[in-house]
Amino acid sequence: MNAVLDLVGIALVVVATLLIGVYGLRISRTTGDFFVASRTVRPVWNASAISGEYLSAGTFLGLSGLVLLDGARGFWFPIGYAAGYLLVLVFVAAPLRRSGAYTIPDFLEARLESTTARRVTSIAVLVIGWLYIVPQLHGAGITLLVVAGLPEWVGAVLVAVLVAAAVAAGGMRAITYVQAFQYWLKLTALLVPVVCIAFALSGGPHDFDPALVFPAEAGPSGFDAYETASLLLALLLGTMGLPHVLVRFYTSPTGVSARRTTVIVIGMVSAFYAVSSTMGLLARVAAPDLAVPGVADTVVLLLPSRVFPGIAGELLTALIVAGAFAAFLATSAGLVVSLAGVVSQDVFSGSVRSFRLSAVLCALVPLAVALLTAPAGLGSSVGIVFVIAASTLSPVILLGVWWRGLTARGAVAGMLSGGLAAGLALVVHAAIGGVGVAAPYLAQPAAWTIPLAAAVTVVVSVLDPRGPSPRTAKFLARVHSPERLSPVESDRK
Repeated sequence: MNAVLDLVGIALVVVATLLIGVYGLRISRTTGDFFVASRTVRPVWNASAISGEYLSAGTFLGLSGLVLLDGARGFWFPIGYAAGYLLVLVFVAAPLRRSGAYTIPDFLEARLESTTARRVTSIAVLVIGWLYIVPQLHGAGITLLVVAGLPEWVGAVLVAVLVAAAVAAGGMRAITYVQAFQYWLKLTALLVPVVCIAFALSGGPHDFDPALVFPAEAGPSGFDAYETASLLLALLLGTMGLPHVLVRFYTSPTGVSARRTTVIVIGMVSAFYAVSSTMGLLARVAAPDLAVPGVADTVVLLLPSRVFPGIAGELLTALIVAGAFAAFLATSAGLVVSLAGVVSQDVFSGSVRSFRLSAVLCALVPLAVALLTAPAGLGSSVGIVFVIAASTLSPVILLGVWWRGLTARGAVAGMLSGGLAAGLALVVHAAIGGVGVAAPYLAQPAAWTIPLAAAVTVVVSVLDPRGPSPRTAKFLARVHSPERLSPVESDRK
């Protein structure tokens, strides 16, 4: 590992991010540019940007570490992450775009005509977003610690400052270009080393005992049925509750474009997950000694030098380090953009100036949390965010799009009950150390917290004497009415 090459890789990513951001800044002038890129982002660009922000530190570093640690159990994460977009495609992508909203709180306020529901939604969005940013900052700290021996706080501060500056300067339009570039950089940064390592391991004598590298307890026979089903449910529905994912559909020109974007995203993220999972499998062969909690997250950074001692391994590591920083920057930027829009709309005036101020504030809060906490497993940290998002926002968004009977009181009760139940379960699990009969239900609570949130929402809505908003029928008619296709789109059909 060569610290100079690694730092050069990081510097190149930073410079490229700033240059692309400056280009986006030149064409970011209006409020619509900053909040939703004036709703003009085409499917391929939008899909690249969504994939860029979705593939976080938990995927770039943590997924390979999970496969190294847990074998086949680690594959549930990429399966759930990618399949979650199928639900987004079928149920919410086009309706959210047709709603004309800027943010998730905008959507629910328009659907329910309730400022209380908007405020609760805004709080949920901020909590989910900040919890998701913290692992990105921890990942940046781990990366600089491993490759250059720098204190962990240096990486966290570097990413937070860059993201705050880029978002404040150019808003959604500038960040779209940055994230699209970073997706292709991340894919290349893992694909090239994976191909090289795979050829190296297959071209020489590498004796290993399959029973040790792929033990039975790390395969399907070792799965706990409840924990696996609950995890998959959280990952499937959690995608639908991630604010930085949903806000990007507001940037599409039409609902049809939003659906096309989602289809392309499924292909893009699936390709990346296949590469990242392969890295974990290769590590089980070449570096089984790294299968230690807290160390496994570094396997992507350490494996190339083990397989290729010398300059070849150092160059591959530098490429991976550059891709890792692209992951931290892209996901953090997407989250800060979405959160800044919420804070600007709900706390300030909703102007470009307030958006910029909100971007700085939304980057500083998770930075403070990251500096005060120790990094846990990156993959599991992101999994916790999916549980909370699936238990809080996903049921309300689904019911808001598809059920006429939803009321503001029902939505608020559902979000509070689901979010508090999921948070309490995870806190109790951490406090008792995963011991006891209830441990699986606390470690993976989505299987009961999501139905709880949905049931509370429905029951309170049905019993609400005020009933749904009088404009519900008109609102639902708008979000479910397909747009007229342009002549070009008709030809494509």
